[in-house]
Amino acid sequence: MTMWRKASKSTSDGGDCVELAEFPLAVGIRDSKDPHGPKIALPTTSFRDLMTAIKRGEHDTP
Repeated sequence: MTMWRKASKSTSDGGDCVELAEFPLAVGIRDSKDPHGPKIALPTTSFRDLMTAIKRGEHDTP
């Protein structure tokens, strides 16, 4: 069974939240409001690169 967990920045009042699941060679990502909806899996290194870019603000909208 896959164990999904909410992102640490998620709040209990809803909103835009993601959930993550760890796999041997990848990280799964899904919308917490739609757990049966679409999911993506990124190779672990790609997920790490994405998180680094997000933390740097590279994906922020002006």
